[in-house]
Amino acid sequence: MSVAPAVAMSRPRFNALPFLIALFCLLWSFAFVAGKIGVTDCPPLILLAARFSLAGILILGVSLLRRDTWDLTWRDAAVFAVLGVANNALYLGLGYTGLKTVSAGLGGLIVSANPVFTAVLAALFLGEALTWRKVAGLLLGILGVAFIVWHRMKVGTDNPHGILFTLASLASIVTGTILFKLLAPKGSLWIGNGIQNIAGGLAVMPFAFAFADVSDIVPSARLAEAFAFLVLGGSILGYLIWFHLLKVCGATAASAYHFLMPPLAMLFAFFVLGEHVEFRDLLGIVPVAIGIYLVTRPAAAAPSKRSVT
Repeated sequence: MSVAPAVAMSRPRFNALPFLIALFCLLWSFAFVAGKIGVTDCPPLILLAARFSLAGILILGVSLLRRDTWDLTWRDAAVFAVLGVANNALYLGLGYTGLKTVSAGLGGLIVSANPVFTAVLAALFLGEALTWRKVAGLLLGILGVAFIVWHRMKVGTDNPHGILFTLASLASIVTGTILFKLLAPKGSLWIGNGIQNIAGGLAVMPFAFAFADVSDIVPSARLAEAFAFLVLGGSILGYLIWFHLLKVCGATAASAYHFLMPPLAMLFAFFVLGEHVEFRDLLGIVPVAIGIYLVTRPAAAAPSKRSVT
């Protein structure tokens, strides 16, 4: 009788997590540049109402065509709708209003402080351990981001009112992150993201009608391209990956990847928009990278005692 080699039974499986993390960071950071282009040629609230609505229609439409099973309870659907208000309507509504008078690089910088507040709230409400290693990593992340912010404020011309809107946007994404982990909706993340986008669009629409004017839209190819990226790469793919990372990682570890946004957003803003970047801006990447490593590195397993027979 032949015995199949044990090696065939233990082939290494492809780990998609590093790829998803890299893709998420690229999508999320470039979204600041696409958003800056979008709000230059279109009122922010109109842009967001159209973006969320179209993304939600596309997601739920694909689900209907594929005849996906609706596995969400009414509670799950309500949670995703609440997340749509926090993660979409408030986070991006306030953030895009800020982008009217704040550079894409600085907008990415401020929002990248997400891990700091998320880590503290996750320790308070989610029971996630706030170890010395995570604290050290978060402090290094703050140091790197603060260094870049200080230098950008010193040489830049960003509007203080725009900065306040962006800070309020930061508070919204932190709240949405904690709510997702705290309320823990079950079922399909794909359908949940569709509900989130529809809810976000419905929440923004009344304000768009009240405070924005369609005549202020400047039709252009770059607006169309930015809008397409924001819908497909941001609202659909970006948020789907973000929810997945929140599920497989802790809220603190998943949010720590936001520390990568400042250098990436600055580089994209430099190449695409021609925004000012200096070498001293990029020095902040070093403590940021070390901070991400400390926050996301899994704790060492305790050595197991071997029994002697």
